[in-house]
Amino acid sequence: QVQLVESGGGLVQPGGSLRLSCAASGSIFSIYAMGWYRQAPGKQRELVAAITSGGSTNYADSVKGRFTISRDNAKNTVYLEMNSLKPEDTAVYYCNADVLPIHAILSGSRGYWGQGTQVTISS
Repeated sequence: QVQLVESGGGLVQPGGSLRLSCAASGSIFSIYAMGWYRQAPGKQRELVAAITSGGSTNYADSVKGRFTISRDNAKNTVYLEMNSLKPEDTAVYYCNADVLPIHAILSGSRGYWGQGTQVTISS
């Protein structure tokens, strides 16, 4: 089994900052891309940022210049540093990882999701 556990969400005033973390654990042989998605009420889940195992990143246009994704491969952890937060950033943030499990190496990698963490930007 593979688990992703997010932490770091909360309530912040506009203009503030938050740092999200997501740690992967369990039967992991290798982790390829990792990313953060978010889903606001009444909206579809959208990609916020993603990072490859080699460190290449991509961002949604709405967060470029404000959010930074990074990862610690030794800790199987991905981070999302969020600055200059806006009310429209309010959403549940989900971690996603493309994992090759030890018990299914021949089957290939698959995506796993965390349980989500609430981020609320409000004064």
